[in-house]
Amino acid sequence: MSSHRPYLLRALVEWINDNGMTPHLMVDAGVPGVQVPASAIKEERVVLNIAERAVMRLHIDNETVSFTARFSGTSFPVSVPISAVLAVYARETGQGMALPDDIPGAESGPDDDAPPPSSPPDEPPPAGKRPHLRVVK
Repeated sequence: MSSHRPYLLRALVEWINDNGMTPHLMVDAGVPGVQVPASAIKEERVVLNIAERAVMRLHIDNETVSFTARFSGTSFPVSVPISAVLAVYARETGQGMALPDDIPGAESGPDDDAPPPSSPPDEPPPAGKRPHLRVVK
């Protein structure tokens, strides 16, 4: 399956915008492919305001977040791989979400025919009671 991170990111940005708030991204600037002005980076992190009034040509696809923004009065093209986005939140309230890591192996291709790993049940069924299905019409 494809990564769930870009879908969560788009949904949260839409929710923040729908509520009249200002969406911000917290980004790990150490991830390869992050293109932001060096002056905006503090302790390997950068917080980006992605409100429609603050950026131009905001585009969030399954691979990257890209837009043009002004930093200290200078226009700068920004590109952030989805894997570098740590969180999305509303500036006014702090409400939002830290994006969860992808499930290892979730991006396996169609050639991967291995069945999903099975885990033993937490506790066995009570003795004498077998699981059963009942037909409901």
